[in-house]
Amino acid sequence: MATKQEFNSFEDMLTSSDLPVLVDFYATWCGPCQMMAKILEQVSAQMSGKLKIVKIDTDKYEQLAVDHRIYALPTLVLFKNGEAVDRIEGVMQTADLIQRLQSFL
Repeated sequence: MATKQEFNSFEDMLTSSDLPVLVDFYATWCGPCQMMAKILEQVSAQMSGKLKIVKIDTDKYEQLAVDHRIYALPTLVLFKNGEAVDRIEGVMQTADLIQRLQSFL
């Protein structure tokens, strides 16, 4: 389950994490993003302790979306040691997403 945390910067959060960080760039008005939220809950439960999931509302954090070249929603970006290692645009089913993520863990 995603938890709310405060960080001085997005980069600090990425680099301070011992686990890979999957960032879900979404918007509240986006239907596919709402579908992805349920899928990410399942992924979080199945990959507990192996992965950290962070949600970024692109309407509230427009500059982060620009900085990370987010052109479609939802977009998932997997960061490892502060570096982007994978990007997924659109909805992906739970089993397919877990299989794809495991190759980076």
